[in-house]
Amino acid sequence: MDSTNQVRSFSIKLWPPSHSTRLLLVERMTKNLTTPSIFSRKYGLLTKEEAEEDAKQIESRAFVFANQHHEKEPDGDGSSAVQLYAKESSKLMLEVLKRGPITKEAEEVMISEKVKASGEIIFDISGGRRAFIDAEEAEELLKPLRQPGNKYYKICFSNRSFGLDAAHVVEPILSSLRDQLTEVDLSDFIAGRPEDEAIEVMNIFSSALEGCELRYLNLSNNALGEKGIKAFEALLRSQNNLEELYLMNDGISEEAARAVCELIPSTKKLRILQFHNNMTGDEGAIAISELVEQSPLLEDFRCSSTRVDSEGGVALANALGKCSHLKKLDLRDNMFGVEAGVALSKALLGFSDLTEIYLSYLNLEDEGSKTLANALIKSAPSLEVLDMAGNDITIKAVPDLAACIAAKQFLTKLNLAENELKDDGTILIAKVLEERHGQLSEVDLSANGIRRAGARVLAQVVVQKPGFKLLNLNSNFISDEGVDELKEIFKRAPDMLGPLDENDPEGEDLDEEDEEEGAADHEDELESKLKDLKIKPEE
Repeated sequence: MDSTNQVRSFSIKLWPPSHSTRLLLVERMTKNLTTPSIFSRKYGLLTKEEAEEDAKQIESRAFVFANQHHEKEPDGDGSSAVQLYAKESSKLMLEVLKRGPITKEAEEVMISEKVKASGEIIFDISGGRRAFIDAEEAEELLKPLRQPGNKYYKICFSNRSFGLDAAHVVEPILSSLRDQLTEVDLSDFIAGRPEDEAIEVMNIFSSALEGCELRYLNLSNNALGEKGIKAFEALLRSQNNLEELYLMNDGISEEAARAVCELIPSTKKLRILQFHNNMTGDEGAIAISELVEQSPLLEDFRCSSTRVDSEGGVALANALGKCSHLKKLDLRDNMFGVEAGVALSKALLGFSDLTEIYLSYLNLEDEGSKTLANALIKSAPSLEVLDMAGNDITIKAVPDLAACIAAKQFLTKLNLAENELKDDGTILIAKVLEERHGQLSEVDLSANGIRRAGARVLAQVVVQKPGFKLLNLNSNFISDEGVDELKEIFKRAPDMLGPLDENDPEGEDLDEEDEEEGAADHEDELESKLKDLKIKPEE
């Protein structure tokens, strides 16, 4: 059994945590925040309601923080992200306890100051605690929007949950601003509401904003689904000039994706389309591909973690072929396979402006990876970020991949983690990085079955780069002597060498029994890492 495959099977299990695990952490933090302590004696004790709201916001912020780390620097099994998740939660809890209970008046002052500081052009109430908004509070918070002659062009209602009574307060205010609003952020604005109420609230906001000529619209984190998308029908049908559209983490299925495409009349000016973490699948991807095909100015397209298989991947690839202005492409964590990889390689030939490409965990294997690498050699001359982690790449594809890397002299970040490069592949990659590549700052070759020889050669190359920041070689098979050698190479800049806490100097494979046990118990392992979460003093 291949050891690198074993490493891969464990590396994705601890992150992200399940919904139940996240709720459990909120519960534990709420208990911590309401338990008398030296902090509560000095700063005051939070009520259970306030503590629960604070705990929800802490968990959300800590999750985003850790998830961003995991996406940019995947660490194998996700344990690094879990540690950051717990550490950030602890830090934020300490801040809340030292802040003490917040009065309603103090919170309104905070929001008022934030609005004032924006120069009265951006109205943003997303700061403060994540909380439900009632009619009385909506009246108070939205007073600036009622001022005659105000110049607000952007509103952000994110992180506040609006019910029906508050929505009725908002409706006439938004209607009065139709002619001046160009940017609207309604992400995460119905959290915790029953479905029927949430749908009605969305209908009210949609009708109030109908006719606005928006360039920016963010409806992320609302669990919209098909019903939610259709609740925004009035608003979406009136949009002909959208430049940025964000529909992340919205539970968008095939039907919802189809509704998006049918409702928006024109995407000819669309530059950014973010469609991360949905349940789109192949049929949904085919629907989205139609929207992409009608967006000739698209510069930034993200369709990561959307359950897209080969058929949908091919459809998206063909549609992207019409987007010659693309600068950033993120298709991570789907099931494209070789066929979709080959289709995408044809589209890449037209991307002369591409600077970032994220193709990790797409099941590309050697064939798909080689084809894409060869296409990139002929395109994207200014490529800065290349991410092809977790694609079962072996030494067979490394010569093509190395040739691609050699051609990208502006490369700043290279991620080939969780493949099967081993020493031979690693040394070949190191050799092409040796010449020029003066802007290189991060390299991740974790979980590649690398031993002492490959690690040493790569380290000797990157340590010489003037702006280099991080080399990740964790979860490999580097001997104890090799680890000492690495530390010696980086002795003048130890922070450049990432952690080696999961390195296996013996290079032993995990047996099948261990694998099955780990697969069954990964949530228990994650919870065990979080169960003893403590509020630690500031370091």
